[in-house]
Amino acid sequence: MEIVAFGVQADERPLLEKAFDGHHQVRCLDVFLNRDTAPIAHGYEVVSTSVNADLSAEVLQTLAAGGTKMVAQRSTGFNNIDLEAAADLGLTIGRVSSYSPYAVAEFAWALALAVNRRLVRAANRTRNFDFRLDGLLGRDLRGRTAGVVGTGRIGEAFTRIAHGFGMNLLGWDLAENPECVALGMRYVPRERLFAEADLITLHVPLVEDTRHLVDAAALAAMKDDAILINSSRGGLVDTAALVETLKAGRLTGVGLDVYEEEAGLFYFDRSLDVIDDDTLARLMTFANVLVTSHQAYFTEEAVGQIIETTVANVEDHLAGRTSEHMLVTRGQLPSAAR
Repeated sequence: MEIVAFGVQADERPLLEKAFDGHHQVRCLDVFLNRDTAPIAHGYEVVSTSVNADLSAEVLQTLAAGGTKMVAQRSTGFNNIDLEAAADLGLTIGRVSSYSPYAVAEFAWALALAVNRRLVRAANRTRNFDFRLDGLLGRDLRGRTAGVVGTGRIGEAFTRIAHGFGMNLLGWDLAENPECVALGMRYVPRERLFAEADLITLHVPLVEDTRHLVDAAALAAMKDDAILINSSRGGLVDTAALVETLKAGRLTGVGLDVYEEEAGLFYFDRSLDVIDDDTLARLMTFANVLVTSHQAYFTEEAVGQIIETTVANVEDHLAGRTSEHMLVTRGQLPSAAR
């Protein structure tokens, strides 16, 4: 059987082809799945998609009409999928429920250290043989407070690194992680975490209750010299409110690997285009802001695990099996995915 995979990165393609070798043929496309590209999948029973795919009801209807029975998404988040529509259409939807938490946690720390020590500004200067230290003053993290919003596997990995730096640990989640408690983390209300933490990092999924978790009120509660890191989902942060906060001269640094309107921007070369997203354009003007293009997961280990699970999801679908990775199985929507 031949599978069509959308949104395949250049570094990902050989890994994906190798993983499916001996099982199925895979047609790798660098275009992302959306309403315009969905007709390409006509005649393919299995479609694989990336994190920024548009799996709205309209796109799912096009896929189903073309004979698609299963969508295997190569990511953990599924806020881009209309699960109810998928169930109504009798589709099977698989995802990757987990992969290396260290990939994202380590990248979140890379962002934090880069904005704290002004590494991008320093590197740009030295390329021009400007070796001044003006404006590059950072801060020791030892003894300061890390606030971890979401203490699942990724949040726990971030916490272990923070503990290694000798930081005080605050956490917020629906349930306490005993591993984090053992490291000395104190769980506090979200508002207190925002007010007391010197470094705030987000590791919760994007659902209705967490959309704009960091809004104008949360930003106002933060210390003027706090550092904010988001390597989870862009919709967790109200970007317009963040821009206003930065314009007021607040926050020492912001590291964003995600952006709430990243679809159509991230993973594309838009260097020759006129960018009509005024919010993102304004955000990019701040010297203390570092934006990367949703790459925190992009390590050999994590991508390998993502692809391995994707292959297993396809095999489970063809064999009529289900697993914890299935969000919808032949039109049946498990309660955990509702």
